[in-house]
Amino acid sequence: MLSRTANAVYWMNRYIERAESIARFIDVNLLLMMDLPEVTALHWEALTMTTGDIELFHQNYKQADQASVIRFLTFDSNNPSSIFSSIRATRENARSIRETISSDMWEQINTFYLVIKEAKIGSVQHAPHNFFSNIKKECFRFHGALLSTMSQGEAWHFSQLGGFLERADKTARILDVLHFMPVLNIPTGSTPLETIQWLAVLKSVSALDMYRQRYRGISTPRICEFLILDSDFPRSIHHCLIRAQQSLRILSGPDQGKRFRNKAERYLGKLHSEMDYCDIEEILEAGLHEFLDRIELNLNQIDTEIHNTFFAKKEFPDFTSVQTQSQSQKQIFVENN
Repeated sequence: MLSRTANAVYWMNRYIERAESIARFIDVNLLLMMDLPEVTALHWEALTMTTGDIELFHQNYKQADQASVIRFLTFDSNNPSSIFSSIRATRENARSIRETISSDMWEQINTFYLVIKEAKIGSVQHAPHNFFSNIKKECFRFHGALLSTMSQGEAWHFSQLGGFLERADKTARILDVLHFMPVLNIPTGSTPLETIQWLAVLKSVSALDMYRQRYRGISTPRICEFLILDSDFPRSIHHCLIRAQQSLRILSGPDQGKRFRNKAERYLGKLHSEMDYCDIEEILEAGLHEFLDRIELNLNQIDTEIHNTFFAKKEFPDFTSVQTQSQSQKQIFVENN
């Protein structure tokens, strides 16, 4: 398998997951607005802090109101993390590997791209919740096509590796949105106001139904435990690391008596082991924001080592020797339209 193909499949799935997660970020505020008239510009600005794009936002927008933040996170082609930029990058990656992916996958991502490209900001502002719900549904359709029509070989495992690492990062950031929203930054989750806030977080990651099956009542420790440490819920950080490690082990090949074959496998294994033995009370006592920030830094390090191991080197086990483009985490393919 060519390393450029592996790179494209990996980033194809990361970008589609990123687009879905941005829609979920916006959903947090949209859901809060239904019950809390106190949601202000500070809450919308907090979304750009959570995604790490606050400086870029203020370079291009004067005020962090609902309209400007939604435009920035949804349609702004100058924002490499916007939904439009992410879907455009997904499409360009998919187009470069048409022989590797299925026709159903290509048709879905191409249709998705055209929908985003032709959407108007005015129509989004008129019915934002419906628009972002449809964004998530389009991503579901792509994942369904991938799981149903793509052979589960090396390319499939690269897609899973990229997608689950991106999902783990974005789940951490959605939880961390509480740190950047002063009104939401409440430690106990015991009042009606706090219940509304936590319900918005759970709904934004489609976790409310599964959470209620596991726990009774809305509780900060239990919500954090569910979204960080639960090994069964598909959007929890722990579950994402389990699935990413499974694919990375297959891609790294037989261990030949070694505990790990490359630094990416080592770093991911260490982070996964930490999730196995973490205790939610210890996490909250040490500081939820600090813990999530460290998770995000570790995930960035793992991504760097995956690039060094599989995409950047001229020679490495089990892959054809091909020099590929250097690509950072937020770099996108140039649109050829």
